Amino acid sequence: MKQAMNKMVRRANKDMRAEYDFRGGVRGKHYRTMQAGYTITAHKTGGKTIVKDVMPKADAVVLEPDVQAYFRDSESVNKALRCLIPLLPKKHRAKTKHY
Repeated sequence: MKQAMNKMVRRANKDMRAEYDFRGGVRGKHYRTMQAGYTITAHKTGGKTIVKDVMPKADAVVLEPDVQAYFRDSESVNKALRCLIPLLPKKHRAKTKHY
């Protein structure tokens, strides 16, 4: 897992500007707060202020960082989960949505 994270960091560093330094950053620092909802305040020119309360979508799925290391995008997560569906007991399977 550590090798996968190192590859992700190296790949990200190619696109990162030299003046950005996230070495002291903490992953997931605001995760719990964001899940509880948050407020955005935008101060416009001319003195106008816009306040917007934001709640995460009810059907949003958030992966923990250790799981994110194994999946590069939504497609890979969905592919892995589709492989697990046949292993679920029939009474616990949800009806599938057709998009």
